[in-house]
Amino acid sequence: MDQADTNRTGDAATPGDTLAGRGDRFAYGMPPHRTNTAAKSGHYDSETPAAQLVTVLPALRLLTGLLIAALIIAALYFGRDLLIPLALAILLSFLLDPAVARLKRWGVPRMAAVLLVVGLTVAALGGAGAYLGSQVTALSKDLPSYQTTIREKFTRMRKAVKGPGALDGALSTYNTVERELAKTTGQPAPGAAATGRAIQRVEIIPAPKAPMAQLMEWLGIVSAPVLMAGMVLLFVILILLGRSDLRERLLRLMGGNLHLATDALDDAAERIGRYLRMQMIVNATYGIPLGVALYFIGVPGAVLWGTVAAVMRFVPYIGPMLSAAFPLALAFAIDPTWDMLLWTLGVILVLELLSNNVIEPWLYGSSTGLSTLSIIVSAMFWTAIWGPIGLILSTPLTVCLLVLGRYIPSLQFMEVLLGSDPVLAPPQRLYQRLLGGGVEEAIEMTTEAIDAELPSPATPAGTATAVTTVFDEIAIPALRLACERYADVATAQHRLRLVHGMSEVLEEVADAYPPTAAATAVPAGGPRALCIGGRWEVDALAAGMMAHALALHGHDARHESIALSAGANPAEAHRLDGVQILCLSVFHPRPGAQVRHWARRLTRRWPDLRIVLALWNAPPALLAESAPEQLGVTAIVNSMHELVLRLATLTDTAGIQAPMPQPADDGERVARLYASGALAPHRTEGYRLFLQRVVDVFDVRYAQLAWLDRDWVHTPGSLLPGSDAGIAREEAICARIFDEDDALVIPDIARDPRFAGSRLTLAHSLRFYGSVPLKDRDGYVLGCLALLDTAPRELSDEEIALLNTMATEFMATLATEAPAETAVATTVDTAAAGAAGSAAPITTRPDPSRDSAA
Repeated sequence: MDQADTNRTGDAATPGDTLAGRGDRFAYGMPPHRTNTAAKSGHYDSETPAAQLVTVLPALRLLTGLLIAALIIAALYFGRDLLIPLALAILLSFLLDPAVARLKRWGVPRMAAVLLVVGLTVAALGGAGAYLGSQVTALSKDLPSYQTTIREKFTRMRKAVKGPGALDGALSTYNTVERELAKTTGQPAPGAAATGRAIQRVEIIPAPKAPMAQLMEWLGIVSAPVLMAGMVLLFVILILLGRSDLRERLLRLMGGNLHLATDALDDAAERIGRYLRMQMIVNATYGIPLGVALYFIGVPGAVLWGTVAAVMRFVPYIGPMLSAAFPLALAFAIDPTWDMLLWTLGVILVLELLSNNVIEPWLYGSSTGLSTLSIIVSAMFWTAIWGPIGLILSTPLTVCLLVLGRYIPSLQFMEVLLGSDPVLAPPQRLYQRLLGGGVEEAIEMTTEAIDAELPSPATPAGTATAVTTVFDEIAIPALRLACERYADVATAQHRLRLVHGMSEVLEEVADAYPPTAAATAVPAGGPRALCIGGRWEVDALAAGMMAHALALHGHDARHESIALSAGANPAEAHRLDGVQILCLSVFHPRPGAQVRHWARRLTRRWPDLRIVLALWNAPPALLAESAPEQLGVTAIVNSMHELVLRLATLTDTAGIQAPMPQPADDGERVARLYASGALAPHRTEGYRLFLQRVVDVFDVRYAQLAWLDRDWVHTPGSLLPGSDAGIAREEAICARIFDEDDALVIPDIARDPRFAGSRLTLAHSLRFYGSVPLKDRDGYVLGCLALLDTAPRELSDEEIALLNTMATEFMATLATEAPAETAVATTVDTAAAGAAGSAAPITTRPDPSRDSAA
């Protein structure tokens, strides 16, 4: 009978196959080690011209890139007289354009707004310069009076230096030896008096210059900065006046893809603008406290030095040191003691520590997206090209290069070199750490990812969800990479490191996040689940993750590290007595025949055994609704989250089909819903227009506003056919929004056993659901804004953020438009209804045959 089963399986392995599947290199769809690489890579005969061209093509590309880079650097260097004012003007326009835009919104013409903003800026800078100049003048008049204090301090310092010290004896011995050596060589000892005739000193006094010559010399000194300031001012005015035209020309230069070019310009403007605003705030939080502290310490010109410190911090690295030198020198000069100097030094050190370690990380965050190394290297590069101005402009210019690398494929290497974001996805990073033997780094990476998913404060349910999410998004994809590269790239050493390292990672995760006693407690005689791998070690590793995730979610689950063998009889190799659910982990891309073979033998021995098949590399055909019946298993899953939900459905230990419990403050929340006026009938048409905009923005089939009553969900204006009146709360997906911190996203409803078979989903053929909560000003969740579609899809983080923004703006508009009389009447009605034990909705409840997905 076994032989017949084997023959019917077709592609089942022979009895000589090993546990890990090493005897069948093609079992996972992988090529053997020796392949015709020449045919695959398109190599030709080495004597043909095509082969010679292919050989030299990489070198030609490298030389071309180096030549272009050299030309660009040369143009930046020799064109710095024009490019520096232009770059400064662009930088200043980022600061001034928000003020111009604000004046335009107030009805001021653009020309007048630009001239007004630029004029006020120049006047403010001129006034500040005049005030600081007066401070410098007053300070210079007082400097001669400090000469006595300076002379006395230097005298005391000289005496302290000349006093007996620990090394005086050694220095005396060294000088004696040096003089003796000088006598033997005939050379005069250092410091010895010169013999012979004394040298006469001659001082050459230049002839006095004519007034015109002095004027021309002075003009030569000030003309360069004045000319640059004038060019910057002219460029700023022109850029602010022609902002829209310049933007359109840049869009045209960047190619025909307006979406990509617009995103690139918006990203660059947002990053540079945020960096400059944060830089001004950081400098102000340094300069103002410094000025106040210097005033109370008694250093003259405290306002001057606070302003200088704030301005000089625009110059990275060098500016703070230069700004600190002036108040320290003054404190040294004016105080006969050392107290003022020490107090000034202490204030500067404290402010530097606070600014560098607290304020800057807090305000900057990831404002620029540049790595620390790239910021330092770019500062050195631009300083070498453009001098001190290049040091000031280094960060904004590097941000522009980063944005170009992010949006232009041919310049993507710039994003890799300059950016602070990881260049490898989390699964790739974990896989690389395991290949390199960095088990400690892999463990740290995994635990940090889990900690990032944990709620605050951590709960057993939150821990279970966090671990399951990391398994789904990082650990399983890393094992999938291992399968893809098992035979053609990985060596035996790589495979050993992977299996050993991942085993240690899973052991550490199991120790760090164990299931609680309450979570693992099941009724006597309750269901028992066994997780086991299909053929080799990677399958068994995934089975260990499955058992841990199930245990965290309250299931009595365990796993075995010995995988099912294609050659051995699984009914004999494993003791499944008492096991009610077998969770089988398989990475094979074509496991059909082998799974049928296993299922027949297992169910023949244990007829009541239910098999849940986890296919991590399965094609879409094996995830169809009819696939479990064809393979002879109870259910097929392709994620840890789906596995947990599927077992909860099979065992009903979590009450997955039970109605969601209501929050403790649900009565207050329902009262606020009625007081908001959200259920007023006249709002329905406005809701419909808003939902149509949501549908157009997110390119989905349907959208809904779902307002959660005590036992009903109102959906006025819904775009889902026949769902204006609403649905019972226990049948609505959105009732689970209270369990989510922010958004509730179900990428494929058909893979979610909670809703896959519901009549609502089947009636409208829904496959996707995504919603965000609708909160009032006090944070009460009154309902949700939901997206629905008939095809599976994902929502990116950016799309979720946009949906949250639209929901927040909608609620703000609703709050401003809520009529007072409606709020009062509905509050009274709701209070009476709450006393009676139920809240009466404004809209009449429909016949239950009219469904809504809510």
